[in-house]
Parts: sequence; C-alpha cells; structure tokens
Amino acid sequence: MENNFMQIIKTRRSCRHYRDEQVDDQLLSTVLEAGTYAPTGHGTQDPQIVAVQNPALKQRLAALNAKIMGVDSNPYYDAPTYLLVFASKDNPNAFQDGSCVLENMMLAAHAIGLATCWINREYQMFQTEEGRQLMEDMGIAPDRIGIGALSLGYPSREPREAKPRKEDWIKVIK
Repeated sequence: MENNFMQIIKTRRSCRHYRDEQVDDQLLSTVLEAGTYAPTGHGTQDPQIVAVQNPALKQRLAALNAKIMGVDSNPYYDAPTYLLVFASKDNPNAFQDGSCVLENMMLAAHAIGLATCWINREYQMFQTEEGRQLMEDMGIAPDRIGIGALSLGYPSREPREAKPRKEDWIKVIK
C-alpha cells in the first residue's frame, strides 16, 4: 500500500540548514494545528506548543541549550522559528503526548514544504533557574516541563536519501 502519506513519512528528514526567510504565518498555523491533533493520553490535550520567532528570545533559548549541550554553536541550527513543547509535570504521559505533538508537526511541516529537526535538552533547560525565568517570560505556567522542540524553516539544502531499513526492525508474531 503506497499513498501520499507514506511518501511523506518516507521522505521526511532532519534539516540542519535553513534559509533566513521567516516561515509564512499561514504555513506556521498549519504546522501548529497539526500538533494540536496529536493523540494524548485520555484525550487530555495537555501539551502546550510555543512558537518562538523573536530574535532575542531565540538567542536566549539557543544559548541555554548550547550551554547544557556543552557547545558554542546554535543547537536550533539558526532556524527562523523554534517550536517548543511543554506538558504538565504531573502528567504521567507527558513525554509520550509531547512526542506525538512533535511528530505530527514534523510530518505536517514536511508535507507543506517546510523542514524541521527535533531538538533535545528542553527538559534539562527548563529545570534550571535560567530556564524557569525563560518560561515565566514566555507566559508558561511553572507546573510545566519542557518536552522537546523543533527547529522550523525553509530548507536551504536538499535532504539526503533515507538509509536502508534494518532487516530485523519488524517482528510479526501470529
């Protein structure tokens, strides 16, 4: 069975090189809406998505992520938009729900010609005093934790081909 959706899944790749052009508002809205349709445990719709395009705030986020990663480069790859996902710290499905949100947004972005890369360390970032201040500055409730993020933008390079799939990836037991 081959269809357009399977083609989207098979051709989506992480992007680490973006054009300087900011993401069109309508396209951003489409990506964000896709995130809101991700499955969540018990239908709680607990995750919260924050799109950051403000240069000063992006710089603060990148600096904190880089500090935790132990690098000087921008872990968000200088993308024009960062998408952050938070969830309630008392939600037992916080990471599962947030991961579904991130995946929905990655696939939606690819389907409409945008590119993404999953960015890690948001949990660690927003546990720090500086991270908590960033959350407050963004209007995020203190009972939330960082789940993950995406860099989002127009790709400046063509993606590589997918690696061949592992032979032992799937096991069917009947």
